[in-house]
Amino acid sequence: MRPPLVLTVAGSDSGGGAGIQADLKTMLALGTHGMSVLTAVTAQNSLGVQGAWELPEAAVRAQYRSVVDDIGVHAVKTGMLSSAELVEAVAELIDGTDAPAVVDPVGVSKHGDALLAASALDSVRTRLLPVATVATPNLDEVAQLTGVRVGSEADLRRAASAVLEYGPRWVLVKGGHLPGDAVDLLTDGSEEHWLRGSRLDNRHTHGTGCTLASAVACGLAKGQPVPDAVRAAKEYVTGAIRSGFALGAGIGPVDHGWELGGPS
Repeated sequence: MRPPLVLTVAGSDSGGGAGIQADLKTMLALGTHGMSVLTAVTAQNSLGVQGAWELPEAAVRAQYRSVVDDIGVHAVKTGMLSSAELVEAVAELIDGTDAPAVVDPVGVSKHGDALLAASALDSVRTRLLPVATVATPNLDEVAQLTGVRVGSEADLRRAASAVLEYGPRWVLVKGGHLPGDAVDLLTDGSEEHWLRGSRLDNRHTHGTGCTLASAVACGLAKGQPVPDAVRAAKEYVTGAIRSGFALGAGIGPVDHGWELGGPS
């Protein structure tokens, strides 16, 4: 029997910790078949992003159609899209695909490098978020998209409401940048799920956002309801952060293969 099929639409991380590489490792670790649409190539390592080159819209469309029309897909996950043209093209493709979509509205890298043009923000708000089954912004991305700045756990509900106004069915606001325990809020505007975890003493967290969004997509591809998929993804990412390892001179990656007995 074939495994569930998950498609990532994202950029490449040459260091292997985030982006397409993190997505595919996550998909393999969680028992799904990962497929990819490459949107950009980055020169990237543990210290940051030294360069980025966007692929043409035609190349992105061709990759997507090649995979979906022949193989099919049970869930789609988006990451780095970089420009308004790519955001709008990918939103159109997802809108025409009968599968849940997890949108990670990537704005900056772990090191603070811009991965989305300012001119693309409106396209994310008006075209991409409305086709999302789940949007997974961190606090910086919430501020970038909505202007809402979160300073405490009490602000998470207001942040989630601001994102939901743009149309995703669910939003997972990731509160990992807040002090204290790691707390996230998942809501569709009517029901709320607060996901709490102990803050881990490990600086090697490169790829956390990509990994979480991909793990959610894996759960949806398996037919799990959104709250169950997100809860399982949070548990997986927590283990991956706990086992994150040093790589290079900067911030190392999470360990996508932690459940398999060692670094991937």
